[in-house]
Amino acid sequence: MTAIIQVTDTVDLAAMQAIGGGLARFNAEAAGYDDQRGLAVVVVDPATAQPLGGACGRSSLGLLFLDLLFLPPVLRGRGLGSQVLRRFEAEGARRGCRAAVLTTISFQAPGFYERHGWRRFGDIPCDPPGTSRIFMTRPLGAA
Repeated sequence: MTAIIQVTDTVDLAAMQAIGGGLARFNAEAAGYDDQRGLAVVVVDPATAQPLGGACGRSSLGLLFLDLLFLPPVLRGRGLGSQVLRRFEAEGARRGCRAAVLTTISFQAPGFYERHGWRRFGDIPCDPPGTSRIFMTRPLGAA
């Protein structure tokens, strides 16, 4: 078989399905089971029913991955982010995840996560100069 390698800044659905689906099948075969599931905790505008923010990620092989957490400035400082994070973690624990992992940037919210029991396990310098990508984890208490 011959193949062509393409580099693009546009990732289409077919490519994501080929890469993600192929890796999921490989992992399921290696682990002997497939428990990967998406997870979202969505904050919705009660007047329009439109999403305003929240958290999304996935659970897989005993770990909870927090990929994104965002609230618009108007909703910050009211404890809503803490509620979203707690619900995300609680669902991960309910699914049997033993720990959670995330990455954040030094100018984002590492202090927020630390206040909620997350700990740093790595930092990698990134741009702009003086900032870093921070890797964090938190046990979820699952057996």
